[in-house]
Amino acid sequence: MAKLQVRAAVIGAGMSGLIAARELRHEGHQVVVFERSNDVGGTWLYDPRVESDPLGLDPGRDVVHASMYQSLRTNLPRQTMGFSDYPFLKKGSGDPRNFPGHEEVLRFLCGFAEDFGLVELIRFRHEVVRVEQAVEGRRDLWAVEWRTRGGEEVAGMDVFEAVVVCNGKHTQPKIAEFPGRSTWPREQLHSHNYRVPEPYKDKIVLIIGREVSARDISKGLLPFARELHQASRETNPQIVKRGKLAGVIQHPMIERAEDDGKLVFQDGSSIYADVIIHCTGYSYHFPFLKTKGLISVDNNRVEPLYKHVFPPSLAPRLSFICIPYLSFPAQPSELQSKWVAKVLSGEVVLPSEEEMMSSVHEHYQRIEELGWPKHHTHRLEIGKCEYEKWLVDQVGLPSLEQYREKMTLIGRELLKYVQSSDENWRDTWNGDKWMQEEGFGKQIP
Repeated sequence: MAKLQVRAAVIGAGMSGLIAARELRHEGHQVVVFERSNDVGGTWLYDPRVESDPLGLDPGRDVVHASMYQSLRTNLPRQTMGFSDYPFLKKGSGDPRNFPGHEEVLRFLCGFAEDFGLVELIRFRHEVVRVEQAVEGRRDLWAVEWRTRGGEEVAGMDVFEAVVVCNGKHTQPKIAEFPGRSTWPREQLHSHNYRVPEPYKDKIVLIIGREVSARDISKGLLPFARELHQASRETNPQIVKRGKLAGVIQHPMIERAEDDGKLVFQDGSSIYADVIIHCTGYSYHFPFLKTKGLISVDNNRVEPLYKHVFPPSLAPRLSFICIPYLSFPAQPSELQSKWVAKVLSGEVVLPSEEEMMSSVHEHYQRIEELGWPKHHTHRLEIGKCEYEKWLVDQVGLPSLEQYREKMTLIGRELLKYVQSSDENWRDTWNGDKWMQEEGFGKQIP
C-alpha cells in the first residue's frame, strides 16, 4: 500500500521542530515550519531583550521566547545532545567542553538545519496566533493563522492536513506564591528575564529554587551581589546539601513578604532584600491552540495525550513533540518525530481512540501510585528508559535500540556526578575518557 503524504505545519524551529521537520520530510510529507524569530534554535537563540513584565504574568506583554542567560552552559553533556545519526561533535574553533555554552548548541542546531536542507522549509518571523480545525469534526483539516513580526506586519492563514506542535516548554514562567508577594514593593523577576549579573551589583538578592538555573544564576551573582540568599520548599536534606553554594545563605521557603521590603521565612528568620529572582520553572503554554476544551493544561499536565504525543480525540493529525522532561530531550524528540511521521504516512497504526484514552488513564493512575504530584505527569527519568524503548519498538529500527542503550549507560554514569555535592561537576566529568574506557569510541553512535 502506498504511503499517505500530508501537508504538515510544524510550529517552532528549535531542536524539536527541526528534528520533526526532518523526519516528516524523510517520510514524504510536505512540511512548512513556522518560526517567530529570525533564526533557528528556539530557546538556544540568545536574546538580550527582556519582557516588559519581568515576572511574565501579563498576558498582553510582548513575549520574548528565549529564556537564555548570557553565561548559560548546558547541564547535559554534548554526547547526549545530538541525534542518532548526527552527533554533537567538537568542531573547529568552537567551544570544546563536554558541557559547552549556549553558543555552541546554537551552532550545532544551525549546522543540522543547513546539512539537512531544513532552512528552506522555514517561514521566519512568522508567529502562529491560531490553530483550529478548519471544518468542525474534520481531524484532517487545520487552519493555521499567522502574522509576521518585525517590519511591516502581514497576517495570513493556511490550511494543513496535520499540525505538529514544537513550541518548547521554557517560555511561560511559573512563579512562587506566598502571602504579600503581589504587594512586595521591591524588584521581582523570573529567571526567564535574567540575562547578566551586573545590574545586581551591591544588592541583596534572594534566589527562589534549587534546580540548575538557580545554581547557575547564583554562581554568576556571587561576585556582584552584596548578599546572596537562597530559599525553596525543598526539605530533603540530601537535595538541599547538593544545591548549596559557598557564600550563599540558605533559608526555608518564604512565609510572607511585608510592605517595607522584609521577607520572613518559615523558620522565623528574616531579611530585607532588594531583589527576588524566581528560578521556579515553566508551564506548558499553547495560547494559539483552539480545541474547544478537547486539550487543556491543568497543573502542568497537558491532557489528554497518548504517550505524551497524540490527543486521542484529534489523533493523528495533531501531535506534540518534546513534552516529556527529565530526559535527554534530543533522544525522545527524535523517536517521537519518527513515530509521528510514520503514523501520518500510515506505516504505523495507532490504537482506537478508546484504547488510547484507556492508556492515558492508566498512566495517570501510575503517577498517583508513584506518589508523584499531578505536575509530574510528563516526567521521565534519566537512566529509566522504558518510554524510549517503547518508541523504538514502534518505529522498528534496530540501530535506534543500540543508540538508546548507549544513552542509558551515559545517563547512569552522569547521574553520579549530577547528584554529587561537587559544584564543578560539569568540568569534573570526563565523558570522552569514560566512553573510550567503555568501548564507545570517540562519538555516538
